[in-house]
Parts: sequence; C-alpha cells; structure tokens
Amino acid sequence: PVAASDLPDQEPVIGLEIDGDARAYPLRILMWHEIVNDEVGGRPIAATYCPLCNAAIVFDRRVGDRVLAFGTTGKLRLSDLVMYDRETETWWQQFTGEAIVGALAGSALTMLPARLESFGRFRARHPDGRVLIPNDPTFRDYGRNPYVGYDTARAPFLFDGDLPETLPPMAYVVAVADRAWTLELLRASREIVAGDLRLRWRDGAASALDAPTVAAGRSIGDVTVERRGDDGQWRDAVYDLTFAFVFRAFRPDGAFVTE
Repeated sequence: PVAASDLPDQEPVIGLEIDGDARAYPLRILMWHEIVNDEVGGRPIAATYCPLCNAAIVFDRRVGDRVLAFGTTGKLRLSDLVMYDRETETWWQQFTGEAIVGALAGSALTMLPARLESFGRFRARHPDGRVLIPNDPTFRDYGRNPYVGYDTARAPFLFDGDLPETLPPMAYVVAVADRAWTLELLRASREIVAGDLRLRWRDGAASALDAPTVAAGRSIGDVTVERRGDDGQWRDAVYDLTFAFVFRAFRPDGAFVTE
C-alpha cells in the first residue's frame, strides 16, 4: 500500500480501518488478483474479492498460533473463489472463511468489518488513508472489467446449484449472517433498523461488473452495516454485498428480506 491515488470518486474499493490505520483496496486490482495479504493496525489480514460472487471479504490471517498467507487455487466451488494457505496448503472457501480440504479442515477464519464503498467516500472518511496500487501498473489491464454485463445477466454462467425461488439469482442482497436484505429494498428505504443492526444506503460506488471499465459501471451505491453495542454505540459490522444465488448456495436455511 502507498499514499494517495487518482482513482475516480465512484470507483469501488474495500475500505478497512483498524486502530486508526485505514486502507483502500480497489476492486480494479482485486478483480485480477483476488487476494491481498497485508498488515493493518498491526493485524495480519487478507482482503479478498470473488468477482463471480461480488464477495468482498476481509479476514484475520491468524488461526491459532499460526499466521497464514493466502493465494488462489484457481478453483471454484459454487461459483466462489477457493483460496489456499501457503503454510499448510489447506483449501479455504472464500465466502464462508471455512477450511474445506487439508490439514486445517474444519477451521474457520475470522471475518473483519469492512466496507465495500466508493473511493470518494473512503477518501472523505480517511483523507490520510493508504491506497493499494500495483507494483507494475502494466502487469494486468487494471481498470478493465472482464465480466461485462455479468451482474445484469439472467443467471450466473458458472453455477449449477439450486437457485433462489423468490428472487432473481443475480439480484444484489446485503447478507448478514443468515439474513439477506435485497439491495432494492435498502435503496428504497435508505435506512433499515432490524434489532441491533442498522443498514444504510447512499449513492456512490459503481458496479465493478457492469461496463467495460470498472469506473464506468452504473451506480449501485454505498452500503454500510452497523451493530449497536451494549454501550449504545453503532460500530461497523461484518456484511457482504453479494448475489441472491450466492446467499442461497451458502446459507440454504437463511432468509431473504424483501419488505
């Protein structure tokens, strides 16, 4: 990570802040590399993105007394990225953070609160935050979207599991544990309070999976999810802005919230 970037305000990034250390991981880079191993606020983390699931998830890289470094296996399971750790070569499911094959099978990574947001919003929140840029800007066609029109397709093209019965499979949903609110509902409401959760929507980030370039995608907005603590304060909670078919695949007993 280095200081400052000239990204357009609407560019989608994973925004992460730990103990005053703020980082932005642009999807234009994660689209091609999918995993960034980093240390933020003294904590070893992995910022991950699976384009086919639009799953932007940050994990703590510690499991017991081990600190793991992650790479991509090149495999998919239920259309989702399968990661591996370089220390034991265990395979990990990105959407759930669970180890599925290998020495650490049955273990689970801790997910960390992060935001999938526009770069403009991140910069406003953290003017001194650091932004990931590639070591070699010519190594990949950074900024190009190789999945043009994917998030407006009728169905995912690399998925053969059961599809949701009540929603279009490619409908965006905001997933928190075993509940998923449709983005359409949140966008219309702008704020939803459900128990100790507060979900908010504001115009902002472009879709990374729409137009030929990430910056030119239609606006899908910035989502924040917070949880109220015992002290009454709202703090960022773990959530995922993903597709209905992904939530159905990995949370088959979960519930969609549409009204």
